[in-house]
Amino acid sequence: MDTENTPAEQESKGITRKTLLKAALVAPLPLLVGQLPALARDARATGEPLVPTPYCSDDDDPTIPQIEGPYFKPNSPLRTTLAGPGTPGTPLTLSGYVFGLACQPLANVLLDFWQADNNGGYDNVGFTFRGHQYTNAQGAFTLTTIVPGLYPGRTRHIHVKVQAPNRPILTTQLYFPGEPRNSTDTIYDPRLLMNVRTANPGKEATFDFVLNVPGGPGQSPSPSPSVSPSTPPGGTWRAGTTYQAGAQVTYGGATYRCLQTHTAQVGWEPPNVPALWQRV
Repeated sequence: MDTENTPAEQESKGITRKTLLKAALVAPLPLLVGQLPALARDARATGEPLVPTPYCSDDDDPTIPQIEGPYFKPNSPLRTTLAGPGTPGTPLTLSGYVFGLACQPLANVLLDFWQADNNGGYDNVGFTFRGHQYTNAQGAFTLTTIVPGLYPGRTRHIHVKVQAPNRPILTTQLYFPGEPRNSTDTIYDPRLLMNVRTANPGKEATFDFVLNVPGGPGQSPSPSPSVSPSTPPGGTWRAGTTYQAGAQVTYGGATYRCLQTHTAQVGWEPPNVPALWQRV
């Protein structure tokens, strides 16, 4: 997933939204009308390497102070439920797995979700419809939310950041099949379609992320060999410690501020996880 570049980095390599859109118009789509999007788990039996989930962003990262819009916010709460009984909107349960290139499920992967409410609005003050979680030992995740509302210029979508320990962040979006605005949204990518079915009283969706993480079946991402997580080089960071947002640690001669409450793990040293730690 070394291609998980920022929009500016993409443009520096000659890749722009306009060229991406042109390419999408002439490239064959991964599914035909009436077909469901393929899940990565279905390709495991072939033994072929998986294709990484594509990067997709609408330039909303990071949060720009005092600017309204669908921006990412750090410090989201640790939770798998963004909407409960009585929340306006169509209930939606999203589930799936996170795999590496060799079809191995990845445990302890960070997924940070955010989306619009039923009216198409984003909470830029609090953390309504924002939350992060980690995949379990089987690489699985589940999110309970609602179908996001529409707002001008975009089709219906859910934002997510995905990061395996000691790996780059994938920022992308998930889309709903059959949406009229899919054909007019310049950011929309059919490779990011979820499988969605009606399940009264709401909907159920599935999607499998594939990260650019090498290794054989059953292997998890390894921490950097140059770093010993149990004995930080002259720092206060410690694996197994629960850090609250705002806490500060030192590591490798630098000071870092915690962005999201989490329990430190092997491979999640501050320099390796910018989603959790920011250098002061």
